[in-house]
Amino acid sequence: MAYEPVMVPPKNPRTRRTVLVVVGVVLSLCCLGGLIGGSVLWNLAREARGPAHDSVDTFAGAMVARDFPTAYGQLCSQLRNRQSQADFVRQQSERFTSTGYEIVGVNVTNRNGRVGAQADVRWLLPDGASGTQVLTLVKEDGDWRICE
Repeated sequence: MAYEPVMVPPKNPRTRRTVLVVVGVVLSLCCLGGLIGGSVLWNLAREARGPAHDSVDTFAGAMVARDFPTAYGQLCSQLRNRQSQADFVRQQSERFTSTGYEIVGVNVTNRNGRVGAQADVRWLLPDGASGTQVLTLVKEDGDWRICE
């Protein structure tokens, strides 16, 4: 009995190319979807932080400019009910010495439907040192207010 080799059908290069093209298209669509989804999430997070950041910026800017009535207006009603504007202005005029500020970060949270935020503010002191303060914000009448 003589050995007869089994004939292997010739490979079709078009099949491999088609498979590679389909895999490439699927991977491209997945990457594109990830980029678009990430961009949407980033914009949503920035939009959520924006108004809280603006409120902190107004408060801190007013404090550094020694415009204490404007800063007082950025406080929540709980703090304003506890201290009059005149007392706040007098107290801050005597004690507040910061010459500048930097908003290090703002974090907006939603816990069981209750929206809140915290902002880290680095205050620059006259001697060149700095100190960081965490400001708590609450949503009050549609606006972000500094509150304890």
